[in-house]
Amino acid sequence: MREISLEGGEVSVLKAIGLGGTHLSGGDLLEKLPELEVAELIDTLQGLMMFGYVVADRQSFREEDDLKRTSFHVNSGYTRELREAIDPTRKKPERRRRRQ
Repeated sequence: MREISLEGGEVSVLKAIGLGGTHLSGGDLLEKLPELEVAELIDTLQGLMMFGYVVADRQSFREEDDLKRTSFHVNSGYTRELREAIDPTRKKPERRRRRQ
C-alpha cells in the first residue's frame, strides 16, 4: 500500500472532483472552489496529474478558458489510498484471519 501525503489545496480539489470516478468539468470545478485563484487551481491540478491521482481529457491547460473546457476525474487505482490520505482518522477495515 502506498503512503500518500496531501496538502490543503490538493484535498479541496480532490473532494470537489469526488472519489467516485465521475467526471467533472473545469468550469464546474471553478464554481465549487471559489476560494482558489485560477493559477493556484491549475498548479494543483497539474501536480495531482503528475502523480497520476487525477486524469484529464487534455494534458495542457494554462489559462482559465482551457481549464473550463477540460474534464477531470480521480484515477480509480488510487481511490482507496486517497480516501485514507484525505481522512486519516477513518477506521480501516479489519482483516480477518483465516483458519485452515
